[in-house]
Amino acid sequence: MNRELIVVGDRVLLQPDNEQDKTNAGLYLPQGVKEKEKIQSGRIVKTGPGIPMPDPQSMNEEPWKVTDKKDTKYFPLQANENDHAIFLRNAAIEIEFEGTVYLIVPHSAILVIIRDKINHMIKEMIEKED
Repeated sequence: MNRELIVVGDRVLLQPDNEQDKTNAGLYLPQGVKEKEKIQSGRIVKTGPGIPMPDPQSMNEEPWKVTDKKDTKYFPLQANENDHAIFLRNAAIEIEFEGTVYLIVPHSAILVIIRDKINHMIKEMIEKED
């Protein structure tokens, strides 16, 4: 059965980094220490379409008026697939999909995005050709 995860709204699907169980000095950390960290990092697997924006033409219409529904416009997110994100751990929701653990994080909980410039430039070039 082929299933696909579809990320909605301004949410980001991340694959968390493997956290180390020991310090650089070789001391093993108890389980509770990792859970007290306020930030976490991971690779962005998918992003939602963005923040839905209202149609400016419908602002002057009466709210109860029935009209033809137009395509929803979205304000895009800064995060892209394969970026590396550092985010607030307490905002993340952990899910397991087909044996893989993922985190769903709202875009507002991402503190920093680390982007590979070469991959980003290649992606932009491909998008321009289409």
